[in-house]
Amino acid sequence: MADITGDQRIQSEVLEGLATAVNHRRWFVELALPYLGDNPIEIGSGLGDYALEWAEHLPRFTATEADPDRLVQLKERLADHDNIDVRQMLLPSADANGEYSAAVSYNVLEHIEDHVGALRSMAELVRPGGRIILIVPAFMFAMSQVDIATGHIRRYTKKTMRAAMTEAGLTIEKLHYANALGLIGYYGATSIFKLAPKEGPMVKVYDSIVLPVTKAAESIVKPPFGQSVFVVAKVPG
Repeated sequence: MADITGDQRIQSEVLEGLATAVNHRRWFVELALPYLGDNPIEIGSGLGDYALEWAEHLPRFTATEADPDRLVQLKERLADHDNIDVRQMLLPSADANGEYSAAVSYNVLEHIEDHVGALRSMAELVRPGGRIILIVPAFMFAMSQVDIATGHIRRYTKKTMRAAMTEAGLTIEKLHYANALGLIGYYGATSIFKLAPKEGPMVKVYDSIVLPVTKAAESIVKPPFGQSVFVVAKVPG
């Protein structure tokens, strides 16, 4: 099994900073909800922010984490939630039980060298006809020192995501960019000003003022670019 790359300390710092972007997280929670089914598994749950919000709407949810230290934190944080199971998982994985209604993974695939193998592993976790739901960072020109430090091997476009899904034998149902203004802000902050997306005034202003405008606009018209690629694919029946 392949390790997820990157400095775990820096990854945790970024996760903690982004945890304060509540509106951003709720937007991305809403994107996945219609496709999760009744018993999904999340690959790479980090500190559990998404898991907690998704699990409020579901009878059962499984959260996973590859890093042993974060796994301990995740188990402690989710211990009081009876409908959430927590387990350690690396991708690609040999665990092909096919019991889950969907596999959802946000900002994880870009860390994995064999991303097609990882997609196939996700598919093997899911029932026939279930979904794979992903968010990944978009556009290689935005690859910054923050990406490299946190272990990003690549950033995606719709074209490269479609190619990976097709090679993995999955059928795309939904594919679009998300958070157009976020891409501009991220590129400026990380590539021009050499800042990391940590907790602070910049994140709060973005989340409280810029993000709601972006979300409203993109609910009407999908943008030609974005900070992220959102994709839903169907596992063969």
